[in-house]
Amino acid sequence: MSYGKKRSGIEQYGKVAAESEVAYASPHRLVQMLMEGALDKIATAKGCIERKDLEGKSRHITWAMSIVNGLRSSLDMESGGEIAANLDDLYTYISRRLVDASVQNDPQPLAESIDLLLEIKGAWDAMPEDVRQMRGSKLSADQAAT
Repeated sequence: MSYGKKRSGIEQYGKVAAESEVAYASPHRLVQMLMEGALDKIATAKGCIERKDLEGKSRHITWAMSIVNGLRSSLDMESGGEIAANLDDLYTYISRRLVDASVQNDPQPLAESIDLLLEIKGAWDAMPEDVRQMRGSKLSADQAAT
C-alpha cells in the first residue's frame, strides 16, 4: 500500500470520527470543536507560510476565516450583552489579521490570532459544568458569564 492510500484512509477515519462527535455534541462542545478547528487551520497556514506553500496557506486561511465567521454568527447579540459584543469585535479583528497574514505572507498575524483564540477558548473551556449543560441551540454570553 502506498503512503497516499494510507494517508487517505487516516483522513477518512478522522472525518468519520469528527462527524460522529458532531452528531452527539452539546452546543458547548460544538463551539469548542469550532475553536479547535480554527486553531488547527491557522497553525497549518502558519506552517505553509514558513514553507512558502502559498496554495496551502490560502486554503487554510480561507478555512480558518470560515470557522471564525461561524463562531461570530453563533453569537447571541440580543441576550449576550457586552460579552457578545466584545467577542464579535474580537472575531472581526481576528478575521482582519487572517487577511493581513494572507496578503503579506506574514506568519506574525497568524501567531497573534492563535494567541487571541487560545484566550477565548481558555475562558470557554473554564465555563462551569452547569452552564455547559444548558439546553438550547444558542448559549447566551451573559448566562455563560454568571
